[in-house]
This record gives sequence, structure tokens and C-alpha cells, in this order.
Amino acid sequence: MTQESPPRRPRRGSGAVTLHDVARLAGVAPITASRALNTPNQVSAEVLRKVGDAVARTGYVPNRLAGGLASRRSRLVAAVVPTLSGPVFLETVQSLTEALAGQGYQLMLGQSGYAGTREDALLAAVIGRRPDGIVLTGILHSAEGRRRLLASGIPVVETWDLTPTPIDMLVGFSHVDVGRAVAAFLHARGRRRFAVVAGDDERAQRRSEAFQAAARSLGLPQVQVAVVPAPTTLRYGRESLTRLMGLCSELDAVFCSSDLLALGVLTEARVAGIDVPGRLAVVGFGDQNFAADMAPALTTVHIDGTAIGRQAAQFIVDRAEGREVSPRVIDIGFEIIERQST
Repeated sequence: MTQESPPRRPRRGSGAVTLHDVARLAGVAPITASRALNTPNQVSAEVLRKVGDAVARTGYVPNRLAGGLASRRSRLVAAVVPTLSGPVFLETVQSLTEALAGQGYQLMLGQSGYAGTREDALLAAVIGRRPDGIVLTGILHSAEGRRRLLASGIPVVETWDLTPTPIDMLVGFSHVDVGRAVAAFLHARGRRRFAVVAGDDERAQRRSEAFQAAARSLGLPQVQVAVVPAPTTLRYGRESLTRLMGLCSELDAVFCSSDLLALGVLTEARVAGIDVPGRLAVVGFGDQNFAADMAPALTTVHIDGTAIGRQAAQFIVDRAEGREVSPRVIDIGFEIIERQST
């Protein structure tokens, strides 16, 4: 006896997996599937198993608002960011909030952390409330998370990253290109002994690995590496410079995966009597508000977080209101802002 395949879904935007799809796959009536999901004590263990298997195979998430709304439009958009303890995502969140409000939508915000372990539970809670759109940070999600997002039929925008194959829509930039560009920038300024201080999150590690690969391609000595927990802090920057100088006292350039780490490196350099930029060049990432006001002012990679938030909002509103979106992937690029630290 052949096992029935999960229901084939049409392309994005043409409908979500429904309770009827789950019931058909489980071989039960829709009312029975509903009871299994909402009042499991009213069905047998066998029915519960069949419905659970069908839910797992389809990625179905129950609509917690079903029957309670006269309209299918919630006018709510959910955004998921790793953290708000650091300032790097705040510009995007602020821009997203303002752009959505101007179109009559409100933003719900959730923090997933950098390890990714909380994202699946957070996505299930978000999808179950059926927002008009979901904005995610990054492109790496678990198989379960991707399945749920695809099955929901809700417009999704991934941000702060780049891939030609997003879940739905994307606005961001290449972290690999950032790492390569910073290595070329430092090399062009006569620096030859590189180090990198990077958070242990996946995006920072991609920048770090690309930076190291670019240094190798330029024929430079091995890059010294310090990996610190994300979200990164000033203290981690200070501790990392001490450790790196102990490994190679001839270092003449440090690339940091955040401006906070760079601030820590500059602070420790001042305490240790290391001249910046005479002996050591320092480059950050994010171009936070304090970067230009530091002494020396920090050279850093500028990301237009406002443009990311604005475009993500437009993607969501267009899809929610039935307008075609093309192109679905937008690379906003980045810019190295040169200041006194290099």
C-alpha cells in the first residue's frame, strides 16, 4: 500500500496549507483534525498520531485568529531580529516601523537570539497569529522553520543577508563581499599583518572567513583570529586585542565584526600605548552613531539599515494588497567609510 504524498502547493502567494489539507492527508474528517489540534483529549491516540504526522509533513500552523476576525487582514507585520541589546539592527527596526505606520500597519517585534534555537518556537507563535507579513534577519533558518513559513502563505522578507534563492523576498547585502573588500582596503593602505575579531554568529563568521581567504589570496601571512560570543561587546574587543598582540606583536591591522568590538580594540590600544593608526589600523562594521565621534574616528563598513527597513516594508505592503513584486531580491550593497583609525 503506497503512502499518500503531502498535498502539492501552488507557487507562493496562491494560498496556504489549510486544515482540510491536513485532514485529507491524515485520512480523517476536518472536524476530527480540528479536535486533535484543539482538544486532543477528545480523540484517540491513533487519530492524534495521524494528525500530528500530517502537521509535521505539511508545516501547517493553526490559525489562532480564525473565526474571530471579519477580515483576513490583520494590519500587523512581525519582525524577528537576533537581539536589541546592540544597536546594529535598531536603524532597520525604526525605519520598518515608520514605513509600515505610514501605510496603516503596525509592527510586532521578537528576538530570536544568535544561536537560532529560539527561532522555530518564535516563528510558530508568529505564524499562528497570521500577520500580514514577516520580516526576518538573515537567510539561515532550520528546515522546520522554512517549511512552516512556506506552508503559511504569509509574505516573508529576509534581510541583512543575500542569496539568489530566498524563501520569498529579500533585501540585504553580501557578507562575503564585505570581508573581501575590507581585506583589499587594508592591503591597499600598506597593511600586511592582519587580525580579525568576530562574533560567533554565522553572518560575522562569513565576513571573517572571506577576510581571511582574501588575505591568503594576496599572499599575506596567516590572519590571527579571535572569536567572541554574540552579541559582541566593548569588553570582548579589549580582551581580544590583548590576546592577539600576544600571538603576533607585529599586527598592523584589525577588522572587527562590530563597531562595539572596534571601540574595545581602540580603547585597549590606547591603554597599551599602541598608536592608531600609526602602528595599528582598526576597521569596524555597522557605522554606528558613535563611530564618527570617537578619537580617533572609526573607519567602518556602512550598511544602509534605513533603506533595508523601508524596502522590506514596501515588499510586505505590496504583497498584502495584491500588487506584484519584482524583483524579489534587492542588493543594497555597502560602503567602507574611511576615517582616522586607518
